[in-house]
Amino acid sequence: MAPGLNYGQQCYEGLKAFRSASSNSIHLFRPESNAVRLQHSASFISMPAPPTELFIKAVEMAVSLNAEFVPPAESGASMYIRPLLFGSSAQLGLSPPEEYMFVVFVLPVGVYHGVNPVDSLILEDFDRAAPRGTGSAKVGGNYAPVLRHSDAAREAGFGITLHTDSQTRTYIDEFSTSGFIGVLPNKTLVIPQSDSIIKSVTSDSVQRIAKDLLGWDVQVRKVKETELEDFVEVFAAGTAATLVPIKSITKKSTAWNKLYGGDEPGEAFTALLSRLKGIQSGRDSDPFGWRVPVREFKLDEATGQEVQAVDQMP
Repeated sequence: MAPGLNYGQQCYEGLKAFRSASSNSIHLFRPESNAVRLQHSASFISMPAPPTELFIKAVEMAVSLNAEFVPPAESGASMYIRPLLFGSSAQLGLSPPEEYMFVVFVLPVGVYHGVNPVDSLILEDFDRAAPRGTGSAKVGGNYAPVLRHSDAAREAGFGITLHTDSQTRTYIDEFSTSGFIGVLPNKTLVIPQSDSIIKSVTSDSVQRIAKDLLGWDVQVRKVKETELEDFVEVFAAGTAATLVPIKSITKKSTAWNKLYGGDEPGEAFTALLSRLKGIQSGRDSDPFGWRVPVREFKLDEATGQEVQAVDQMP
């Protein structure tokens, strides 16, 4: 009877932990940004969110107590972290519950899509988020409805789907799983500005690398669908996938198709991914202070009580 199951009162986050390439230490990547985003999402569905300090401590505990599962740096893999917040009271009434549960899951993951360019399809028969709706919140209800459309697109040969705005269907919003980044011929990054899309931590990281480390121009603004013709590279940005190069974008209703390259990633993609991975992995310096070391926690410290080993329990 929990509202999280019956009324969709739940939100979640996604971030990663990495084993350092220069030592055996483990660090988180920009956890404060995820804490702030969870607070934003929770406000949409009438839930109190954990304070930033508690969020980071809970994430650190989950990683520390499962440190043996953080992949070695040379593997290129990482530990994916899934904080989840949901209404947990047993109730029938459609009102904010008295109890909420905040949990953190972790699991080792490889590369989500890889760096092979994928074909993308513009979804024309489904609106991901209504204007002034919950599009900017990371809530499950924004994702489950798109699954059947994504599956149909994959069966048709498209590895990822792209959403336009629901009101006019003339502006780019985001990919179904990631943020949108376009590259103009002069190495200018263009990122859609919309109240209906998730604030991507990965996209923000790429923007700052492009502007502050590479000296490129970065534009965050409304992006017309017709501007897809102007880009020389397009890629998707998200925690699970990091960066995914887009080989082509297709709009079936007009038989429109734009090819952005062949079977290899473009120059801008390669430069940005190398810089991002270098910071995330600990291979390169961290001029932004994004890496947060994971402290070591003991099991009894994490639970607040003495804990017996499994083979000692009655």
